[in-house]
Amino acid sequence: MNVIEIKELVKIYSNTVVQVTAVDKVDLTIKKGEFTAIVGPSGSGKTTLLNLIGGLDQPTSGQIFVENVDITQMSSKKLIDFRLNNIGFVFQSYNLIPVLTAYENVAFIMEMQGASKSVIDTRTREILTEVGLGDRMNSRPNQLSGGQQQRVAVARAMASKPKFIIADEPTANLDSKSTAHLLEMMEELNHRENITFIFSTHDQRVMNKAHRIIVLEDGKIVKDDKIPENQRV
Repeated sequence: MNVIEIKELVKIYSNTVVQVTAVDKVDLTIKKGEFTAIVGPSGSGKTTLLNLIGGLDQPTSGQIFVENVDITQMSSKKLIDFRLNNIGFVFQSYNLIPVLTAYENVAFIMEMQGASKSVIDTRTREILTEVGLGDRMNSRPNQLSGGQQQRVAVARAMASKPKFIIADEPTANLDSKSTAHLLEMMEELNHRENITFIFSTHDQRVMNKAHRIIVLEDGKIVKDDKIPENQRV
């Protein structure tokens, strides 16, 4: 089943002096359960493409279908609701709310969805335990290491049971040990729960785990390789 289908996607940034085509007529299909890395040099359009897929930015032209729903035709309000209920986000800067505990950061998403207190409590405890933070639920971000904060971010992204998770350079601020733990955790979630992950990355360690590597240059897909299981590290 296709989770994402992109047709002729274009994003142009312009001002009075210069016009930049950040995404240039991209066609792309991502199936459920894929563990996909989008790679390329700085300025290649990786983050712009992820922001478009996640509904954080609007394309200049083209279509983005999430399970056959064209998100490019949604109003701003509908798109906010759609993101909340269908897409999980993990950013390199973690983007946790500093005054909230790990528990509260994860629970916050479900509160916004209107889930009951009992559902929120059960799901939050389960998911934080699943990512190895069952004993740090009451810790605030400044009491956690970078790797632990990113695990909270992954737990928060999973809390709403999204159709897919977008991870923009998720290992950029982590040391080697934290990166290895994070990737093992996300790979396990992918295998066990068939969660679709889409990364943008410069990190070879992420690429080594990917099932598919898409290379962008100047906003265009120049390479799209499926990686056999026996070639993954």
